[in-house]
Amino acid sequence: MFQVKPVFALLVVVLFGQTVLAQKEKAAAISQLDKQYSHYSALAQRIWELAEPGYMENETSKLLQKELQDQGFSITTGVADMPTAFVASFGKGAPVISILAEMDALPGLSQDSVPVRKPLVPNAYGHACGHNLFGVGSVAAAIAAKNYLQQSGKSGTIQLVGTPAEEGAGGGKTYLVKAGLFDKVDAVLHWHPGDNNSASPSSSLAYRVATFQFNGLAAHAAAAPEKGRSALDAVEAMNYMVNMMREHVTSSTRIHYVIKKGGLTSNIVPDYAEVEYTIRHPSAKGLEEVWARLMKTAQAAALGTETTMTHEVMAGLYNLLPNETLAKLMQKNLEQVGGNKYTPAETEFANKIRKTVNSESLPPLSRASDIQPYALNGVGSASTDVGDVSWVLPTVGLSAATWVPGVPAHSWQAVACDGMSIGFKGMLVAAKTISLTAIDLFQQPAVIEQAKVELIKARGEGFVYKSLAGDRKPPLDYRK
Repeated sequence: MFQVKPVFALLVVVLFGQTVLAQKEKAAAISQLDKQYSHYSALAQRIWELAEPGYMENETSKLLQKELQDQGFSITTGVADMPTAFVASFGKGAPVISILAEMDALPGLSQDSVPVRKPLVPNAYGHACGHNLFGVGSVAAAIAAKNYLQQSGKSGTIQLVGTPAEEGAGGGKTYLVKAGLFDKVDAVLHWHPGDNNSASPSSSLAYRVATFQFNGLAAHAAAAPEKGRSALDAVEAMNYMVNMMREHVTSSTRIHYVIKKGGLTSNIVPDYAEVEYTIRHPSAKGLEEVWARLMKTAQAAALGTETTMTHEVMAGLYNLLPNETLAKLMQKNLEQVGGNKYTPAETEFANKIRKTVNSESLPPLSRASDIQPYALNGVGSASTDVGDVSWVLPTVGLSAATWVPGVPAHSWQAVACDGMSIGFKGMLVAAKTISLTAIDLFQQPAVIEQAKVELIKARGEGFVYKSLAGDRKPPLDYRK
């Protein structure tokens, strides 16, 4: 008859006991967050109403800080020369787990929380990327992790980093990385609103935004055209060359532009014109190669039109560096949390708003309650300043279904969802998943070490972070 040796039996009992305790602690975190649903929903609603632009999230930042301060976090404000950025910390020692919280809204997308187009204030800002949910959900997760540290007596530090100006040329997190805010952090957790629930790892496109300024000579366009040198001609020449260049870049490269200034009246040769370019590529190296070619078109345009050219890099972001070690851990927690089922009223809202989406094929509504299976999702077509963070320490994130399935980001439909229960319930899914992942990392520091090994291998030995935005300071006035 087989007999279990006493030492082995004791080990089994200890491990089983630890597993049971861990599940109880996770269940407690979920229960705490459920009890606070109304509170966090009201906070997200208030920030949705504020809809503050990048680097001007003054009231939003204060609300998030107060929430954390009331829970015993110590707060450091105005970090990295950004007035609305902050770091909130609780606990002692390692590991140090940091949670990101975005705050800014998007221009021109003001919208009521109804399934028809109805701006609250015409042409005003709106939370079309769900950062009202992002910020509050991350704060809720940090507080749940803090409660775990308090109740368990475990060693470790939980941080919440308020990160302004993710949208457009803001690039807030790049300045946090440059300032060394993550130098003593072991792992970073984040999330983003979406129309599905997934923790599968994926990359993003590296990104650079720059403005090109051309100066020429003004003259009467009819009486003395030979004396003028058109800055607008230079912009158009650059755009023409770039459009021809599109045929000779990889299909994954993205180049887009807008003429910001092109003259004041047609009977004066424009002596000043300005164009803004955004370029994207799956890798930072590839981005630099496209950038070098873009610069040649600007120089050639100035040469050919006898104007002068200057340029300014507004923002530069790395591509996301996925970390499977952390992603698999987060996926398990997301599966434990599960998605959300709509109430009859939410289903009615969802069906109405889906009729306004310009698409021939929409995913089923059940996508909001389903958890997407784990998969390597390759490279997405968007960009994020989380990419910079992911190159300096292990980073993992998830998408939570805060939008009706089929609703795209940066749309009025997303704003509507972000200001009502569909968005709030998705936010709680993210908060629960992040808090459970933080608890796992506090309990299993060996997982963090494994994630660090994966990071070093992925980025290569000898990597030294260098911002793709160069040495510029945060563009605090880019939304003014």
